[in-house]
Amino acid sequence: MTNKNLLLSPTFQYCYFISPHLILSIIFSMQKSIEKYLERAREERGNEVEQRMKLQYLKHEAALMKKKIELLENSQRKLLGQNLGAYSLQELHDTENQLQRSLHNVRARKAQLFQEETEKLLAKEKFLLEENSKLRQKCEVREAERGSQSQTTLSSEVVTELFIGPPTTRKAQDF
Repeated sequence: MTNKNLLLSPTFQYCYFISPHLILSIIFSMQKSIEKYLERAREERGNEVEQRMKLQYLKHEAALMKKKIELLENSQRKLLGQNLGAYSLQELHDTENQLQRSLHNVRARKAQLFQEETEKLLAKEKFLLEENSKLRQKCEVREAERGSQSQTTLSSEVVTELFIGPPTTRKAQDF
């Protein structure tokens, strides 16, 4: 008799006769499947831990951002002069100094922009005056050329005794 083993299905409905080599191959295949499952399960747990850590980090960052926003809103209200009843005299004095420094910076920037704009306009004015001077010189040259042309046309005219009208008799004396 050959070495054949009996293999039953999980429901005990089927019965197979298989060789030991086939059994080892099935067991080996099942072990690989179980190892893959365990490896994926570990990866999933690792991913879950990583995701939890990221989530905790994001929650922490959101809390910090919320706190910063509240501080900025309080500072804005203070600078706008709202809800000043809760501040001490020193805090109000510090706020006033901060506003004065800010106002000084704004005025300095405004003056700088006006100065830059004035310099640009002066440069443009200088350019336009030079351009106007060049154009005036061109006009004078053209007028001088026209004047010399009109003098030459006047001096080249010949005076004749042409008469337009009916012919008249001429006497020999006229010649």
